[in-house]
Amino acid sequence: MSTYQWNDHTYDVVVVGAGGSGLRAALGCAQAGLRTACVTKVFPTRSHTVAAQGGIAASLGNMSEDNWRWHMYDTVKGSDWLGDQDSIEYLVRHAPDAVYELEHWGMPFSRTEEGKIYQRAFGGMTKNYGEGPVQRTCAAADRTGHAMLHTLYGQSLKYDVDFFIEHFALDLIMDEEGACRGVTSWKLDDGQLHRFRAQKVILATGGYGRAYFSCTSAHTCTGDGNAMVLRAGLPLQDMEFVQFHPTGIYGSGCLITEGARGEGGYLTNSKGERFMERYAPSAKDLASRDVVSRSMTMEIREGRGVGAEGDHIHLHLDHLDPKILHQRLPGISESARIFAGVDVTKEPIPVIPTVHYNMGGIPTNFHGEVLTKKGDDPDHVVPGLMAVGEAACVSVHGANRLGSNSLIDLVVFGRAAGLHCGDTIEAGARQPELPANAGDNATARLDKYRHAEGGTPTAALRLNMQKIMQTNCAVFRTGEVLEEGVRKIAECYTGLPDISVKDRGMIWNTDLVETLEFDNLIAQAAVTVNGAANRQESRGAHAREDFSERDDENWMKHTLAWCDDNGAVNIDFRPVHAYTMSNDIEYIKPKARVY
Repeated sequence: MSTYQWNDHTYDVVVVGAGGSGLRAALGCAQAGLRTACVTKVFPTRSHTVAAQGGIAASLGNMSEDNWRWHMYDTVKGSDWLGDQDSIEYLVRHAPDAVYELEHWGMPFSRTEEGKIYQRAFGGMTKNYGEGPVQRTCAAADRTGHAMLHTLYGQSLKYDVDFFIEHFALDLIMDEEGACRGVTSWKLDDGQLHRFRAQKVILATGGYGRAYFSCTSAHTCTGDGNAMVLRAGLPLQDMEFVQFHPTGIYGSGCLITEGARGEGGYLTNSKGERFMERYAPSAKDLASRDVVSRSMTMEIREGRGVGAEGDHIHLHLDHLDPKILHQRLPGISESARIFAGVDVTKEPIPVIPTVHYNMGGIPTNFHGEVLTKKGDDPDHVVPGLMAVGEAACVSVHGANRLGSNSLIDLVVFGRAAGLHCGDTIEAGARQPELPANAGDNATARLDKYRHAEGGTPTAALRLNMQKIMQTNCAVFRTGEVLEEGVRKIAECYTGLPDISVKDRGMIWNTDLVETLEFDNLIAQAAVTVNGAANRQESRGAHAREDFSERDDENWMKHTLAWCDDNGAVNIDFRPVHAYTMSNDIEYIKPKARVY
């Protein structure tokens, strides 16, 4: 083994990731007087939250009457009853405060004539328990994530969070008792390795959309925290639930926000029909994302797709006032011009369902504490480890996330994690020394790939994995296709020993970074396709043609999946929380999910 030197640091809290949830958690910890570090792979304002367009959901009631109970009902229904209702209640009750907090920190929201925060309609967001659409999604034009990320980064600097920028997180440091004691990283610009000792590590590393061939995620979305958790012998939850956003630009996968439909856009097939009226008679184009994605896929399958290949759908904004487009959807107009060569004021945008969001992730409670199953206890807290954002599965999104619930998830649970750390950690408390072998797992893995001399480049193995996931774990699924996916991903694993890395250096070695990211991705691909093959029902984003109904009797439970270094997956379950956080609302009972 090569000899590596460690640079050692001690903090009260180390946050891994500087997107919306990571910055909000780091900010909250720093506000509580805790010495806080934020370790991030990219510059904070380059985190993928910057790409969020449509808005952030909160029942402010600025455009019409609204109520957190209605928001809760919509979120439970959107989750197809797989969401934990205590966590959902926590989310929707704290949502307005979290948005006002952003406003007070200077986030430049779009405004109504009276100067209130502008809110737009979004899929699945309704008034009076499903009666009709409501404008609940607070927006900063179509650049809401961009505005939010810059606001949070500015506040984090104000409260003296220490940033370690362009550090690639390698692995968790776990002790004999199974507690998390810290995390290791590789600093890309000088090649040095760092060990961070902390009372709490908060993972905020985002989703793993890049396990698929066509997705709206940045190339950095490789679920590094999820993979670190798997390597620590802990499970991931509900990974079979992968959301396809209905409107990725055909060809590039670049996102067209649901806010485009919220402002009055609509979908048509090759006959020019507004087909969503057939599939979701009341919500139409603003049904929830899984419903719209499946409806589009059905139109294409039945020969009503548009284009020379008949393989996509048209999204119309050309009937809207160009002034409205310029004011509320400027980024969309620009993206359509660049990626599709389309002038949205005159012609429709070619779109296709594209992988967009991972409902599954690291199981946590609503404080952000990471959970695992230990004996008969399905809610055993892993000491020292927390997770927030898309990396986490608090299970507010269950089997399908409602649009604009992700940004509110980031700030509400990022804030909750900061509050919990403030309540449970003594600032500057003495920490025991790290285990003698701390970080050996990270250097062994780094060394293995840095000196890999096989015959297959990382890009070829990654492309193979992405195509398997796109083909065998897509919008519609069958047992046969999923079992083939399980087999093919296992075969993909057998290619790992033949991986080829050409650059042996430690400074800006992008070849090695991509190899470590691929190693992270393939473990998540394995648990995703195995979980999907195992779940014999259709629920939310998991739509099986051989089991087309939701089966609450047998499958109203969370999947837990462990994965070893060879890609072997073990599956177990935890119960869905069928209770609320308070007595202010009753448990919302399952019923048929129609829009």
